[in-house]
Amino acid sequence: MQGPWTLTAKLYASGISFLVLALASIGLTLWVTWNLEGGAAAVNEAGRMRMQTYRMALEASGPGERAAMPALVRSFDESVALLRSGDPSRPLFVPWSSASRAQFERVNDSWGELRRRWLDSRPTPAEAAREAAAFVNMVDGFVAAIESQIARWTAILHMFQLAMMALAIGSAVVMLYAGYLFVLNPLSRLQRALTALQQGDLSTRIEVDSDDEFGQLSAGFNEMARTLQSLYGSLEEKVREKTARLEVKRQRLADLYEVSAFMAHATGLDELARGFVRQVRIVAKADAAAVRWSDEGNQRYVLLATDNMPQTMALAETCLETGSCLCGQVGADATIRVIPIRTALPAPMDHCLRSGFRTLVSVPVKLHERVLGEVDLFYRAEVRLDPEERDLLDTLASHLASAMESLRASALEREAAVAQERSLLAQELHDSIAQSLAFLKIQAQLLRDAMRRGDSAAMERVIGELDTGVRESYADVRELLVHFRTRTSKEDIEPALRTTLSKFEHQTGLPARLEMEGHGVALAPDVQVQVLHIIQEALSNVRKHSKAREVALRVSSDPCWRFEVHDDGVGFAAESASSNETRVGLRIMQERAQRIGATVQVKSAPGTGCSIVLELPRAAAGEAAAASLAGAPA
Repeated sequence: MQGPWTLTAKLYASGISFLVLALASIGLTLWVTWNLEGGAAAVNEAGRMRMQTYRMALEASGPGERAAMPALVRSFDESVALLRSGDPSRPLFVPWSSASRAQFERVNDSWGELRRRWLDSRPTPAEAAREAAAFVNMVDGFVAAIESQIARWTAILHMFQLAMMALAIGSAVVMLYAGYLFVLNPLSRLQRALTALQQGDLSTRIEVDSDDEFGQLSAGFNEMARTLQSLYGSLEEKVREKTARLEVKRQRLADLYEVSAFMAHATGLDELARGFVRQVRIVAKADAAAVRWSDEGNQRYVLLATDNMPQTMALAETCLETGSCLCGQVGADATIRVIPIRTALPAPMDHCLRSGFRTLVSVPVKLHERVLGEVDLFYRAEVRLDPEERDLLDTLASHLASAMESLRASALEREAAVAQERSLLAQELHDSIAQSLAFLKIQAQLLRDAMRRGDSAAMERVIGELDTGVRESYADVRELLVHFRTRTSKEDIEPALRTTLSKFEHQTGLPARLEMEGHGVALAPDVQVQVLHIIQEALSNVRKHSKAREVALRVSSDPCWRFEVHDDGVGFAAESASSNETRVGLRIMQERAQRIGATVQVKSAPGTGCSIVLELPRAAAGEAAAASLAGAPA
């Protein structure tokens, strides 16, 4: 005969039985819930078809070429296909029933007819609206059929939930009744002892009146209580304080590591500034943040990147004169400042106040005692910085300065490459001039021979060749000197442009004017070199071919750098220009523009003059700011 079941066996058997029932109920509930989620997603997708229908109706009946119509039809076809096949990964599928399938087929058939009609013809707005309304009614019928099926699944889900509730109640009653005498009473004593221990009464003990498992557990509890009573004291509080302090330091180290890792992989100042301002705003828990770059003379601050700053405020503070606002510190002794934004700020520099900010934290970005820029943090409440927060912000600013210095070093390398290119070009030009001089030497020898023979006709002919060769070499040398002796400044390209135009006026006698607009971030030295060569090549074409009376150089630096060389000469057909010297010059300009990521456009027609437009990408100005730091001490 089989012996009586032990308490452990009974508990195991009952527990496993209830577990199997519970898992089965939960599985069914999850399955029903999954179906409900798929049906809800299908309802959402079908509802989106209504909006697509109205959009297609507007596009089909509207004026113009209906360029967006094929994309809208394709999107609608994808929605129909998605509803037909479903997508278990989302999940999304239609809870099919006879009603929903019939409604779907009606929608599909109607869509086929409507699709052909709208693609092949252009209905009037009234016809399109009427057809769209009729089709949307069919979609609504399909949605209603889906919702009806979802309602059935919802009822099944409620039934499963009620069954699970009944199962839980029955399990609790049976387990409590079966285990009260053998389990609950000893556990109750142990629980009361644990409660007293948790409340700080370390002298709590349990009476051991048996040798069973609960007796052993009670003895172990008494031993634990005695050990805790001897060790506890004020240890818990000390551990809590230490843990909190370590957590704060860990979080700050994590923030610093994340920012440093990002800056190490940034390839340009624009990318660096945008990523840094976003991360520093999160680290400092600020409502908005901005990174500003200062010129070498610390005369103005140019806005490089913002995060969560109001658009009107960002536009108004694109370029700030140093000292004209709360932002923008003066001098190399700039420090972290916490500035309350008062209501007495004078207009027009009250953008912070009008945007709802109450506190500004200004963090200078310095390298070797030179102010490179500033990080501004805006708060809509009053804030105070503890020493550790100040150290963190100062460290982040130092990392930003180091990253800017790294970009500066990269810019210096590019400038060295440009210098090498200049050397190679100078060598090539020297070789070209040497060939011209060799030709003149040969003509001089021919002249001596003609003089010895007394051949006056040959002498006149050779003298004419010498005169022509000297004039051409002289013109080439002057043009090359204009091209390759023009020097750029450390930050501002305007002096170099004025020098170029002045030499052009002196060489050709044509009036040339410079029109500057905007205050953008300075161009990098290597970019300036390419820009000057392109402009000089354009002016050379004007001198040789345009027959102009006046030349204008228009320069705009906001939002990106744009240079336009315009003349009022004879012009030419830019679309059909042959492969002549002008086309060669244009190809040279385009090759130089490609090196700096810029574009060159030629706008000309016979009798209307010519305009050559050079446009630089926005990132060129961002990288230029790092390159302009070349004047900072290394």
